[in-house]
Amino acid sequence: MKESPEMQQSVALGTAAAAGPVTEDLKHKRGRILKERLIELLLMLAGLVAVFTTVTITVILVYESLGFFQFVTVWEFLTGTVWTPLFANPSYGILPLVSGTLTITFVALIVAVPMGTIIAIYLSEFAPHRVREIIKPALELIAAVPTIVFGYFALLFVTPLLQATIMPNLPGFNMLVPGIVVGVATIPTIASLAEDAMRAVPMSMREGAYAVGSNKLQTALRVVMPASVSGVVAAYVLAAARAIGETMVVAIAAGQNANFTFNPMEAAATLTAYIAQVSLGDLEHGSVAYRSIFAAGLILLLMTLVLNVAGHFLRRRFRRTY
Repeated sequence: MKESPEMQQSVALGTAAAAGPVTEDLKHKRGRILKERLIELLLMLAGLVAVFTTVTITVILVYESLGFFQFVTVWEFLTGTVWTPLFANPSYGILPLVSGTLTITFVALIVAVPMGTIIAIYLSEFAPHRVREIIKPALELIAAVPTIVFGYFALLFVTPLLQATIMPNLPGFNMLVPGIVVGVATIPTIASLAEDAMRAVPMSMREGAYAVGSNKLQTALRVVMPASVSGVVAAYVLAAARAIGETMVVAIAAGQNANFTFNPMEAAATLTAYIAQVSLGDLEHGSVAYRSIFAAGLILLLMTLVLNVAGHFLRRRFRRTY
């Protein structure tokens, strides 16, 4: 049957009216997909910037260190106990700087880990909301204090205080006081990250513990802590990396003499303090003493890498367990 012109016109108008919304929907969907692809590209570029920065730092350290190891053997560098690259008769044993770095980091963790964990448990499980909103920003404010201020605080206040009260024979420069102050500066890192990990534990786990008769402390220690241990371990690893990389506190309060000792009552130098000391000098570019800062930086990078890898395996192990 042949359609009339009026019927053909009405069909065409209906088709156009139906196609109009579809076209608009397609345009909207395509625009949304394009925006999502653009955001994904920007996020990928941001991640690549971080990776590129890390790779570039590693390449520079390795390249400059290879020039250093053309004059100093790796065995002498890794096993020597005398570090005097700026003397007339230089020695390049890195162990004194490593011992100072590890000692101060150990003292800092002794201070920061228990205090930071206790604060995190209190904020997560016991503190009222209003108290939490006051204490957490205060902790973050401590983390914002410049480290050079902590350095002079250690040298001019904490050291004289310990000498006047419980340690009269404490030297003016030592590793104990910088370790304590670095630990205090690291407490906000542990407290904030560990508290976030504990608050991420589902409330149903707490309610189950309360249902079988556990009190708040038992629930916090036996349920919340094991469930959030991967995040807590991550906080410890980050705090240890912060302590290893601390520069100004140890440069000001620990002394600048590389001393191979693990006694916190003695003065010593760290890897970061030596790098800062030499970088401010007038050494000839390309000299062995100049390139020694890159070798020290490479050791610092390897220490941080080992620490992060160990923390990664610990997090995986605890995540599987719980």
